[in-house]
Amino acid sequence: MPRIPRLLRWILLGSVTLALIGAIAAGILVYVVSARLPDVQSLRTIELQEPMYVYARDGRLIGLFGEMRRYPVDIRDVPPRVKQAFLAAEDANYYEHHGVDFTGVARAIWLLAKTGGQERVAGGSTITQQVAKQFFLSSEYSFRRKFAEMLLAMKMERELGKDEIFGLYLNKSFFGNRAYGVAAAAEYYYGKKLDELSLDEIATLAGTPKFPSSGNPLDNPERNRERRDNYILPRMAQLGYVSASEAAAARAVPMHAAPHERQVEVHAPYVAEMVRQEMIARFGGDVLSKGYHVTTTIDPDLQAAAVGSVIEGLRVYDHRHGWRAPDQKVELGDGMDAKTIAAKLRKIPPQAGLFPAVVTGSSSAGLQVVLADASQLTLDRAATSWTGKSVASLAQRGDVVRVRRDIGKKPDADPTWVLDQLPRAQTALVSLDADTGALRALVGGYSYAGSKFNRATQARRQPGSSFKPFLYAAAFERGFNPASIVLDAPVVFKDRRGHMWRPQNDSGNFAGPMRLREALVQSRNLVSVRLLDAIGVDYARRYISHFGFDEASLPPNLSMSLGTASLTPLSVARGYTAFANGGFLTTPYFIDSIRDRDGKEVFKEEPPTACPQCTVVQQPGQANATVAQSTVAGFDLGPTASAPAPAATTKSAGKLAATATPAPAKPIDPDMVVAPRAIDPRVAFQMQSMMRDVVRRGTATAAKVLGRDDIGGKTGSTNDHRDAWFSGFGGQYVTTVWVGRDDFRSLGYREYGGKAALPIWINYMRAALKDQPERNPAPPTGMVQVSVGAGGKLLPGGSGGVVEWIKAEDLERMESYAEPDVDPNAQPDEAAFDIF
Repeated sequence: MPRIPRLLRWILLGSVTLALIGAIAAGILVYVVSARLPDVQSLRTIELQEPMYVYARDGRLIGLFGEMRRYPVDIRDVPPRVKQAFLAAEDANYYEHHGVDFTGVARAIWLLAKTGGQERVAGGSTITQQVAKQFFLSSEYSFRRKFAEMLLAMKMERELGKDEIFGLYLNKSFFGNRAYGVAAAAEYYYGKKLDELSLDEIATLAGTPKFPSSGNPLDNPERNRERRDNYILPRMAQLGYVSASEAAAARAVPMHAAPHERQVEVHAPYVAEMVRQEMIARFGGDVLSKGYHVTTTIDPDLQAAAVGSVIEGLRVYDHRHGWRAPDQKVELGDGMDAKTIAAKLRKIPPQAGLFPAVVTGSSSAGLQVVLADASQLTLDRAATSWTGKSVASLAQRGDVVRVRRDIGKKPDADPTWVLDQLPRAQTALVSLDADTGALRALVGGYSYAGSKFNRATQARRQPGSSFKPFLYAAAFERGFNPASIVLDAPVVFKDRRGHMWRPQNDSGNFAGPMRLREALVQSRNLVSVRLLDAIGVDYARRYISHFGFDEASLPPNLSMSLGTASLTPLSVARGYTAFANGGFLTTPYFIDSIRDRDGKEVFKEEPPTACPQCTVVQQPGQANATVAQSTVAGFDLGPTASAPAPAATTKSAGKLAATATPAPAKPIDPDMVVAPRAIDPRVAFQMQSMMRDVVRRGTATAAKVLGRDDIGGKTGSTNDHRDAWFSGFGGQYVTTVWVGRDDFRSLGYREYGGKAALPIWINYMRAALKDQPERNPAPPTGMVQVSVGAGGKLLPGGSGGVVEWIKAEDLERMESYAEPDVDPNAQPDEAAFDIF
């Protein structure tokens, strides 16, 4: 008898000892694991990956960039029923426990031990534990990871609020198809905001995070529906979140999820890509996941006008050159249905409103085609009439053609389908604010889906005669003026190696001595060549670089006079802003402001601005921008607001019709950044006047249809019609249009700038200048008005002949009829010519 109590005492003592050792070991384990747990306070400042948003200047969306679709939502803005659905699906006791549901954990641990850790087991993880795993832990299945998860969950519950944790869960969870967070899932699968979801849609989303890849409502709707109908909706009813009748009604709704991308409101894909590249350059490669909001300078209405003008202009150009046989074909078996045929178009994207279609046959009724959505059309004679060919000769069975909707001339008429084709030519359009350089519209090609190469900023093409205004401006700085006489006659150049160059006018004829104004209006090549030789190639290159061109990109020979430099449309447009704004050099920009995910502005552009009449009020310690930048690289840029021009002399006063009077000074904010001068404002005025004449009676008379006196510009064409240009100004805008082929082949017979590019410019500017006041600046200070007779001689009394505004210092030269250092009949120095 006495031995039994002793044994019990030993057993009890051993048990207590073992329990104590176990408690100590558990305490040590908890201490060691807890010491390695991350700081959960960091969750309060966590930055969830969020796409980058790009907007037009009025806030309309241009594009989104990022690997994840995520639109974080505040837990306070989540509708109660959405919260209830996720609680029912994942953790009904969430607001009662302290981070761990020990019953569920015990069940999960038992199953884990039973399988030896070789199989994944469900259950045991509360919402808090899931958040702990999502943010801090791996998805490894082990006792160690599960123990760390439990400790971390309890730590989170002690330091964070329930709503904070629940909000992190709803914004972090993956819902498949790159959708992260419930708001992104609602938009992608249903195109709705959270407060617009129906009960069946809410339950569908609540069932998705468990199997986001294999059970989302798009990739496996049946699996998702099973979880929705057999678990989530009954569970919501059981918990009293919804009534039994509501749950039954929701179960009866068919699965109807469909992909919904965030609606792009302004079609400017080339601009969006420019923003993406610029943001990466500024902030690094991970910028696309930090939720930046970038507002561009793009005007939505002008951008729409640019896109429409480009599409219509290339369509007209392409139709001029007739129908081409389709160059794509698919194999069609006998008896193949429309759905099977349509599947063959899956990898052929629509381009600029032209949809791919497979020809299945032709008959007297027309051409039968199948579209990518399996719809079937018959294109009758009216739909193919522009081709001038019979229906049977247009295409064969299996050919891939393009069709488009034609709304016709009556807006209320039903659209019809017509046959069309992708144009062989490409185009670029750039429109800048003349005063600031802000990009208002840009099109980098016919279709971004067809080619992502941005011809507006990346294509270097020869501008042809549209380059001549830069050369003329250089000559005017040297003492020439619009009334100067230069010979338009044949000339032959010979370089040191004996190579001969015989430049020609495009018309093939010669006009003899002619005023520079007429030479530009008629785009006479030989006058430009002689003019460049007269002022010197080196001087001209240095001067023209003030328009923003890299001097190294300008040919160091006389061929530059014919526009042989390789320039981008954007750089040409930038150069033309100096003519339109009174001689200032703008810096094109397209990002106006940048805000972070919290709405804080981290960048705001303050562009240097052209301001001909501005007077800068100098502050202590502050340089006067106008005075400091009134001279560029040794050139006398003429009078500014702070440097008045010399008055006309008494000797010449009797021959003046008028003398320019200075415009009243315009006070400005001392903090305003005034753009640097590119050229003398008087030269800019002369070039404006001459380019307006190009529209009135030159190579761009088609633009007179706009009915404005303030528009001007210059056409441009290159050898064999490989490039067609028109650059011009009107109102506050400078716009450049280029048309050409990427393979540098000819655009076709007589496809000049005035025929291929100018119509696009006109259609765009018609929209851009609508309701805009005309912009007709007065002659700058330091100019005099003179009358010029035949031969370039001044007429006494300032009447009769041709009226011109010239620089005051050029008057004495004109009075003596001495042209500036040039003999029109002299042969150029052969050293200036070397194009081989």
